[in-house]
Amino acid sequence: MDSLHTAVQLATRFDDVRGYTERLAAPLSPEDQTVQSMPDVSPTKWHRAHVTWFFETFVLADHERDFAPFGDRYWFLFNSYYESLGPRFSRPDRGLVTRPGAHEVGSYRDNVDSRFRDLLDSLDDGTLTKLAPTIELGFHHEQQHQELLLMDIKHVLSRNPLQPVYAGSRRAVSEPDELGWVDVEGGLVEVGHEGGGFCFDNEQPRHRQWLEPFRLADRLVTNGEWLAFMADGGYERPELWLSDGLAQVRAQGWRAPLYWSQHEGTWLEHTLHGTWPVDPGLPVAHVSFYEADAYATWAGKRLPSEAEWEHAVVSDGQADAVRAGGNLADAASFHPAAAGAAPSGSRLRQVYGDCWEWTSSAYHAYPGFHPPEGAIGEYNGKFMSNQMVLRGGCALTPPGHARATYRNFFPHGARWALSGVRLADGGEPR
Repeated sequence: MDSLHTAVQLATRFDDVRGYTERLAAPLSPEDQTVQSMPDVSPTKWHRAHVTWFFETFVLADHERDFAPFGDRYWFLFNSYYESLGPRFSRPDRGLVTRPGAHEVGSYRDNVDSRFRDLLDSLDDGTLTKLAPTIELGFHHEQQHQELLLMDIKHVLSRNPLQPVYAGSRRAVSEPDELGWVDVEGGLVEVGHEGGGFCFDNEQPRHRQWLEPFRLADRLVTNGEWLAFMADGGYERPELWLSDGLAQVRAQGWRAPLYWSQHEGTWLEHTLHGTWPVDPGLPVAHVSFYEADAYATWAGKRLPSEAEWEHAVVSDGQADAVRAGGNLADAASFHPAAAGAAPSGSRLRQVYGDCWEWTSSAYHAYPGFHPPEGAIGEYNGKFMSNQMVLRGGCALTPPGHARATYRNFFPHGARWALSGVRLADGGEPR
């Protein structure tokens, strides 16, 4: 591939990714884009600015002739957690930054976009080859924030007493179908990214792991099944909960998934397309690891390990997320959908999309993992503590961003992420 063709491809991909971010932000007013509803949520305009800061910092700063940052204080305001790059503004206080406003952030994006395209046109073959992986990382970094932008604005709008709609419409009400099970051979298996295509550093190195035979539920747990858990006192029974989880239940007053509320005896769910009666056939969403684990205990099952999840998906013929398909980047309802049929030749349903799936695996480094040198090394490795791994993707995951080896991670008690539950169990393959 010659350098001109590579530059053209990178520029096209850059425009696609950057344009998608702006389309997601388009339904929101400047006021919507400024609010921070809790410390874990970032304002929409901050997401738009931070991903721009990433390209300015990791691409333009080292390669643009006579580089100067767009705004001296932007470097401070929009650095997320890169300690080696200097001080940064407090994450819980991002909602206090009323200036620059959403319009000024748009000007910042336009400026960096123009400079980025000019830089691509000026790079020689060798420099472009060396820089391409960082640019590709920037694309996937922005895709992560596209997903977070939607998760965060959902929380913001939910705190408005009017609970305004972001976009999309409700699907027809559904009923849960019968839960099936897929038996999986154990043995010495390989997990992790093989190379040849993009992956984050935490997906490598590929390594061997021993698995006992197990089985995996063929779909996600539904709202209807979760209502049965609640009706059986699921949130009040200490024997179902991990100690830290029970402490969270009591401290936070949990008695249902996040965004559920009860009105005149009916459970309602707030979504990006409005607030509606809970649909029993849709996957339960916005539950923490603690809740997922308690439900599995109540059901007499468990959560799969991340190695079991990956091996089962690959064994089921769904290693390629693009071919497998799924409810990703759902622009119709911006919400999980009821389980449909598995892809041709496969048995597992809802592998990619709908909800990120909690696993029983702590987020730790794979054997032989080494973070990259420099500030980029802070991207993943520094968070390998006190978090749990999720797999699969969700209805808000952007196009082309899901894969079988992707390791998402959140703290045990996180509920604002679009997370759900797939059960696992022991059992001999049939």
